[in-house]
Amino acid sequence: MHGSLKRILTGAGFLSLTLVVAITGYRLAGWSLIDSIYMVVITVFGVGFGEVGPMTPQLRVFTMFVIIAGCTSVGYILGGFLQMITEGEINRALGARRMTKEIRTLNQHVIICGYGRIGQILSRQMVDAKQPFVIIDNNLTRIETAEAMGYLVRLGNATDEGILESAGIERAKVLATVLPDDSANVFITLTARGLNPNLIILSRGEFPSTEKKLRQAGADHVVSPAEIGAMRMSHIITHPAALSFLDQTVDGSSLNELLSQIDVQVDELAVPPGSPLVHSTIGNVQVRGKGTFIVVALRKADGSTIINPGYDVLLDEGDTVIVMGHRGDIPKFAHHYALKRQMRWGARG
Repeated sequence: MHGSLKRILTGAGFLSLTLVVAITGYRLAGWSLIDSIYMVVITVFGVGFGEVGPMTPQLRVFTMFVIIAGCTSVGYILGGFLQMITEGEINRALGARRMTKEIRTLNQHVIICGYGRIGQILSRQMVDAKQPFVIIDNNLTRIETAEAMGYLVRLGNATDEGILESAGIERAKVLATVLPDDSANVFITLTARGLNPNLIILSRGEFPSTEKKLRQAGADHVVSPAEIGAMRMSHIITHPAALSFLDQTVDGSSLNELLSQIDVQVDELAVPPGSPLVHSTIGNVQVRGKGTFIVVALRKADGSTIINPGYDVLLDEGDTVIVMGHRGDIPKFAHHYALKRQMRWGARG
């Protein structure tokens, strides 16, 4: 693009110089200013209405040079414009091809439908978490903004199966539809669930009455920004001190430091095939832990989550037990029962 712009500027400069020299030459030959300008214009731009003043042999030679110089500079400018357009089209084509190729290599990624305010915040969070994602939006301006940020994008309507497939929905692990239109979110959820039954779908709902429809369409989780905002405002009013404390420790590092001071961490313990804990109860797990931790949640293999599960809930292969306990004891327990461990909060050495 820089080369084409330089070419246009060079041609414009040469054309300006040609016009000035040509007008000056005709003026020196005794022509009036208006006749000189008129002669230069019809000569350079190839109109050729004929001479408007007396032409000597020397002036005819001068006119030929004006024609050559003027046409050359105009052609140079037009060539620069053509190069700029061609380069832009090629760059866009190459960029789209590169993006398509990158999306095809993604696996277990996130698809974000809608790049409005919520979509932009969600995208930044995905970047911070180093989680691959693809944005779908039917607004060209928003897509260009996202592309300028270096995000993988798809321009189109997320209710279209072809657009979802081009975003790799069959390989994705999560789809978040955050459009402000509840009916569009319902339709996207329904379409996405049909394309990938194992997909975790998060959907935005503006009205409480929409939550049931979204869940019937296949949404695993429904989030209402209005409800969350109202609840936060309520907590600011009723529990200002507690909320201020949580705001100071909400980021990972601060909360880690707080938990490490009391020698506590939160872990995820995945139950792999063949583990001794398969078909055990939550109560049995806590007994085997000998009081070193408590089970705060259980994520089942199908993606559903049970908060504060009962003691009689059974564990199956692929389940994940979320526990809170002492830092030194949880790794020993996980190693003893062949559990896959992922520390969520707490000091990291």
